[in-house]
Amino acid sequence: MKFGAMNNPIKPIIKEIRFIGKAGFDFIELAVDAPLTVKKLLQNKKKILKTLSSYKFGIIEHAPTFVSTADLFKSIREASQKEILDSLDLAKEFGIKKVVVHPSYVRGLGRYKRKKVEKSGYEFLAKVYDKANELLITICLENMMPHNGWLFEPEDFKPIFKDFKKMKLILDTGHANITRKNISLKFIKMFGKRIGHFHASDNFGYVDDHLPLGCGSIDFKKIFSALKKTGYNDTMTLEVFPKNRDYLILSLKKAKELWKKS
Repeated sequence: MKFGAMNNPIKPIIKEIRFIGKAGFDFIELAVDAPLTVKKLLQNKKKILKTLSSYKFGIIEHAPTFVSTADLFKSIREASQKEILDSLDLAKEFGIKKVVVHPSYVRGLGRYKRKKVEKSGYEFLAKVYDKANELLITICLENMMPHNGWLFEPEDFKPIFKDFKKMKLILDTGHANITRKNISLKFIKMFGKRIGHFHASDNFGYVDDHLPLGCGSIDFKKIFSALKKTGYNDTMTLEVFPKNRDYLILSLKKAKELWKKS
C-alpha cells in the first residue's frame, strides 16, 4: 500500500511537497483549489516536478472541490465544469494518471429540481469521463455525504458504474460515516473490484471532521481487512487536517500498523 497526504491549497505548494515528502509519505494528492489554481500550478510546473523528483515522490490529483458543476445557473454550471476539465489538462501536463472527482452537489433551490440537477450532474460526468479517456487518465468518483444530495449510498453508484465502465470508486471513510452507521463495508462488498483510491479520516458520525485515525468512531481495522480481501493494494490518502500536523504524521504510523495487522 502507498500512503499519501493532501496539500493545503492555501499554503505554498513547494513547502507542502517538502513537508509531505519529509514526513515519509509515498505521494501527494494535489488539491487543485483556489488560490492554488491550474494557471498557478502550470506557472510553477518545472519547480514542482523537480521538487517531487527530489523526494522520489508519486502524485495523484484531487480536482477542484468548491465548484457547482450542476448549478441551476447555466453560467455557473459551465464555469465550474471548465475548472474540472482544465484540471484534467493539468494532470496530463504533470504526468498524473489518477484524478479524484466529486460528483455534483444538489444545492439551494436545486433540491426542488432534483431531476434537472441530477441530469446536469450525469452530463458533467460524461464530459469528464470522455476527456479522461482521451488523456489516458483514470477518474475516481468519490462517495459523498447525505447533505450533498446525490451519490452517497452504494446503490446510487450502480447506474454510474454501469454506464462508465472505466470509472473507479474513491471510497472516503469519513463521508461513509456521516449520520448513519459507517457504510464503508457495504461499499467494499458491492464495489470492491472498482475501488481505485481510498481516503482515510476519522469522525464521530456527525461532521466530516477529518480527525486523526483512532480519534473517532470508525473501525479502520475492520475496513482495512475487508479492503485487503478484495486484493486492493494501491493508494490511500490520509485526509487528516489538524492544526498541529504532528497528528497527520502519527496517523501515517497508525495507518501502516493497522494495514499490516488487518
